[in-house]
Amino acid sequence: MKRLKEPRQEAGRNVVSLLETVDARTGERRVLAEFDYLVEAPNWTPDGTRLIYNSLGYLYAFDIATGESKVIESGFAVQCNNDHVLSPDGAFVAVSHHTYEDGQSRIYTFPLAGGQPVLVTPMAPSYLHGWSPDGRTLAYCAERDGEYDIYEIPVDGGIERQLTFAEGLNDGPEYSPDGKHIWFNSVRSGLMQVWRMNADGSGQTQMTFDESNSWFPHVSPDGEQVAYITYRKDDVAPGDHPANKQVEIRVIASAGGEYRTLAALFGGQGTLNVNSWSPDGGRLAFVSYKLKEEA
Repeated sequence: MKRLKEPRQEAGRNVVSLLETVDARTGERRVLAEFDYLVEAPNWTPDGTRLIYNSLGYLYAFDIATGESKVIESGFAVQCNNDHVLSPDGAFVAVSHHTYEDGQSRIYTFPLAGGQPVLVTPMAPSYLHGWSPDGRTLAYCAERDGEYDIYEIPVDGGIERQLTFAEGLNDGPEYSPDGKHIWFNSVRSGLMQVWRMNADGSGQTQMTFDESNSWFPHVSPDGEQVAYITYRKDDVAPGDHPANKQVEIRVIASAGGEYRTLAALFGGQGTLNVNSWSPDGGRLAFVSYKLKEEA
């Protein structure tokens, strides 16, 4: 079963978070900022000037040039987890927010400049991961009748459509830049691996065959590369993606083939949950961690 990604308010104060970038070609890493609390899942804005991250239930905009962070006004959505993506034009952000009624994750949208959230998925739990390139559709992982599968729904709400039916956890759906494919991760082969399907759910194809557990594929802006995060095979159950583990950020060609390791780090949950390729495809943003007693 999928571990619920509730905002880790108390645990978030026991870590030091390093907001970093890594060169997608050379693997050179750069620390942009250090925070004395939990920061997760950076998205790059389309203009390349800011990173959007979540921390302790809120979203923040980090200005790369100045190193300053500002909270994004989100109305009642103050229990956001690390599933958040920007609209293709960067004007809106979609979030997974744990509602007060039952603590379950539901998907909302609001202006990136700040504003009141609009509900997209009344059913819960729903964990956002992808926004289609045409701006019309959201893709997400949802638990329905005891099974976690991938669904899509119009961005303004409506009837959700189930895309995967394989037994076990299917998670992390993200559209390719041309909108033809959805990349995701699935445990259907035994270990968690990266898969790809056509946008209508057909042609589901395994793309990684690592002896590790691979999560959250993110496609580069040119559609040529896919970055993802891996856990050591014996460190986690295939369907779990906890924090505070030794992990790797890996890259494969979108056509498939051998992976290369871009970075090894202490992290996991919160490191690379959402697409964090820079607009020019040259860098990835991510978060690594240190436990305070070790910092």
